Amino acid sequence: MSDVSNELIISAAQGDMDAFEEIYKATSAFVYNVAFRIINNRNDADEVAQDVFIRAFNNLKGFGFRSSFKTWIYRITANTALNFCKKRSRSDQGKVEYDPIVHDVSASDDGRQELDKAEARHNVTALLGVLDPDQRACIVLREIEGLDYKSIADTLNININTVRSRLKRAREKLLRTVRKG
Repeated sequence: MSDVSNELIISAAQGDMDAFEEIYKATSAFVYNVAFRIINNRNDADEVAQDVFIRAFNNLKGFGFRSSFKTWIYRITANTALNFCKKRSRSDQGKVEYDPIVHDVSASDDGRQELDKAEARHNVTALLGVLDPDQRACIVLREIEGLDYKSIADTLNININTVRSRLKRAREKLLRTVRKG
């Protein structure tokens, strides 16, 4: 995620749509990726990302620079994705999405690399699918996005010890899953 200047945030908070568009361009891929990793479904991640930007736009005036903009947008994204997961029926949890790239690559070396990348993405998606949404959010923010425990706690608005226990349980569950094959 590229940096978003304070001036840009202030301009967008005052209603400058061009400034908000710049914020969107700087953060949209990041927001989508976090949402996708938590939700585990591309279409749903698109929907959550849209909700995140609506919420960000509506709440930008309340951004008080008490945390970084990245932490603020993380918090909105993670909470929106978790709320979405909780509303989604239990029957949808754990499903792995079909990845069309597996069928679109050629047999060339580049195609083989793309196939390997697609398989790795599929494996990560499948592993994330065995976790409950709270564990998945913590794992994504720690292992994929690289946040420290304090930042995860701030982002999810939970106690740091809760972060530790969710990560521990998630790692144990992932390890058991990998060992089972």
